[in-house]
Amino acid sequence: MKWLQIIPALTVLAALAQAADTPAPKSLKEALKPFNALVGSWKALGVPEGTREQKQKGVWNETIQWEWQFKGDDCWLTVDFGKGKYFVDGQLRYLPAKDQYQLTLTTIDKETQVFAGALKQHILALERQDEKKKETQRVVISLLHDNRYLYHYEVKATEKPSFSKQYQVGATKQGVPFAVGAGESGPECVVSGGAPTTKVTYKGQTYYVCCGGCRDAFKEEPEKYIKEYEARKAQEAKERAEKFKK
Repeated sequence: MKWLQIIPALTVLAALAQAADTPAPKSLKEALKPFNALVGSWKALGVPEGTREQKQKGVWNETIQWEWQFKGDDCWLTVDFGKGKYFVDGQLRYLPAKDQYQLTLTTIDKETQVFAGALKQHILALERQDEKKKETQRVVISLLHDNRYLYHYEVKATEKPSFSKQYQVGATKQGVPFAVGAGESGPECVVSGGAPTTKVTYKGQTYYVCCGGCRDAFKEEPEKYIKEYEARKAQEAKERAEKFKK
């Protein structure tokens, strides 16, 4: 009989332990922070798959602009394609309930396409189902380093076992020498923590922002972002000190 009384208690303890091991949901800004390097202007070269002649003939140039956007506690990244061959603009959001990222793109034909997926070791793979074409479509973004990233587009027909790459776009950041690295090596964006490009001032103090979206958010609620920035820097200093003690 004692075992019958102990088992429910063990079940409750196991449930509590499992809940304790579950990481707390990320804030939207923290979840999107890995994409800070994307913020800014990029010059890009697109190349289709195919023979050497098809690649040379089909190559195109486009410009890409990523920015932060803020509205209350909500935040996301926007992207605009200048002279894009396939897309015009889009939004990248984090979905806490699903622990996934969602990329909504507008095609040059004004069609809205919604992709979803996870970030794994600097590679964001997002998929959508196209019922009309009976295929799975995938956009893969590879974050190489601060001034270089790639994205490519793949499709997989329902009856096919694997994806087939359709084209790849390589992008190089414009004006990188002007932007200094974030963190200990220099100032960082007071809003997002990204690499700064523009100075802003508040009550005689100089701060930095990385894009127009962060600049507008700072101007609207400067004290909120300064408070968050100071708390972030204090936490980083605490973590460095604890690491040094070890």
